[in-house]
Amino acid sequence: MANETDEVDRIVGAWRAQRADLDFSPMEVLSRVDRLSRHLDRARRDAFRRSDLEPWEWDVLSALRRAGEPFQLSPKQLLQQTLVSSGTMTNRIDRLVGRRLVRREADPADGRSVLVTLTEEGRIRVDAAITRLIDSEAELLGRLPRGDRDRLASLLRKLSLGFDA
Repeated sequence: MANETDEVDRIVGAWRAQRADLDFSPMEVLSRVDRLSRHLDRARRDAFRRSDLEPWEWDVLSALRRAGEPFQLSPKQLLQQTLVSSGTMTNRIDRLVGRRLVRREADPADGRSVLVTLTEEGRIRVDAAITRLIDSEAELLGRLPRGDRDRLASLLRKLSLGFDA
């Protein structure tokens, strides 16, 4: 495998021939991340489509599912987890209520507040989607032994910590 080349090797090689004065090591890493991201995006969209979900629906439903029993969060908590505006979240909740994937319930701790609760149908869809997603992602990483996956995850975590702060 050490002698194998990919499209990024060809692109970087062409650039080096034209601009030997530049260090192309960032491009060697991030162009591959970008290309892999496109493959991952396609795999995710397919996993969600097969569960009859849009990516934005997955974001909301998966946040509720990860919350654990009784699978409910306030709209504010959903905003924090999905990083969208308040108006966008209201629209998304409305659409998910219309599809019967979530329901709004009065917050027993504060009658003026609302909780968004995952319905049984929503739970079934999100559970099917996560199973399909994990299968797709495992397939994408299939060429890497477990130790390489762990090292790659660690390196990517190290890199992402600077952005997530």
